[in-house]
Amino acid sequence: MVMENYFLNIMTDTAKRFSQNPILSPKDLIPSRPGLEIACLLNPGVFTFQNKTWLLIRVAERPQQKTGIISFPVLKGDGIEIIEIEENDPDLVADDPRVINYKGADYLTTLSHLRLVCSDDGINFYQPEGYPLLQGEGPDEAFGIEDCRVALIEDTYYLTFTAVSEHGVGVGMRTTKDWKTFEKHGMIIPPHNKDCAVFEEKINGKFYTLHRPSSVDLGGNYIWLAESPDGIHWGNHKCIIKTRKNNWDSKRVGAGAAPIKTQKGWLEIYHGANAEHQYCLGAFLMDLNDPSKVLAQTEEPIMKPVAEYELSGFFGQVVFTNGHIINGDELTIYYGAADEFVCGAKFSITAILSQLKYNHAE
Repeated sequence: MVMENYFLNIMTDTAKRFSQNPILSPKDLIPSRPGLEIACLLNPGVFTFQNKTWLLIRVAERPQQKTGIISFPVLKGDGIEIIEIEENDPDLVADDPRVINYKGADYLTTLSHLRLVCSDDGINFYQPEGYPLLQGEGPDEAFGIEDCRVALIEDTYYLTFTAVSEHGVGVGMRTTKDWKTFEKHGMIIPPHNKDCAVFEEKINGKFYTLHRPSSVDLGGNYIWLAESPDGIHWGNHKCIIKTRKNNWDSKRVGAGAAPIKTQKGWLEIYHGANAEHQYCLGAFLMDLNDPSKVLAQTEEPIMKPVAEYELSGFFGQVVFTNGHIINGDELTIYYGAADEFVCGAKFSITAILSQLKYNHAE
């Protein structure tokens, strides 16, 4: 543990954070229904539409908390059920602010939905009228939907998100062309899986995606690649990135947003965490014609939690992204900070490429 913390403290950070950070906080939006409060805004999917920058934000809500009571919402049919448990209940395990265990069953302390906001300048965002909230539907999404990635392929936006329920954590998908009507495709990768980022271009006629199965006893929390004939049904899964012992990404790794096409290969920004649950961002490079071939990876992160709003919040020491905007060499990453705020930072794609360590000679 000491080695990991020391390593994290000495690393450099190439991010140019927005001076306006955090650009969105829980107080900036209105709860989805009476009786709930917004605990966190985090991890937005990002896209451009109608000449604006859009964020599809994960909004995590809960009932207003009472002294001595832990309460949380669960989807029930078309409504929600509020469950209340006394803090001193011997059947309650509440060591993690995100997840509790009660009588052997796991529950989330918040219920998340996805909400659209847009901006003319990429900094000042507002919630436009006429666009629906995206909420969990059915038993596989009873604990909410989270952390959506958005990929534009031809004229269709592919939304891949984390679907959470008592059945586990899996990958759900919806598609849209206008952001007002959506086609639902159910759970495209079953539990336990998340961090699904679809490539925004077919390769040799096939769709590709990155995803992250979760293994507790054998293997690890690694990044996998899958391919598909139609963008919905996935197979030929291959493990391509593993955690690295005694490093900043020693405990888990997961994909960020859709990979970025460069002359040197597909550049992916990913998150890694150590045993102390400190989340940083790094990068790796895949072959343009065969993304199962990883060409290079950063040894040190390109971004780590150093600002106060990244160190302290609902779950501190976290920077986590699943969305960005590309403008030439400029990469604008929108990210969740401390699992509570939405922030932005700019990077040079060339600079990130220069930080990569190649597995073999170029």
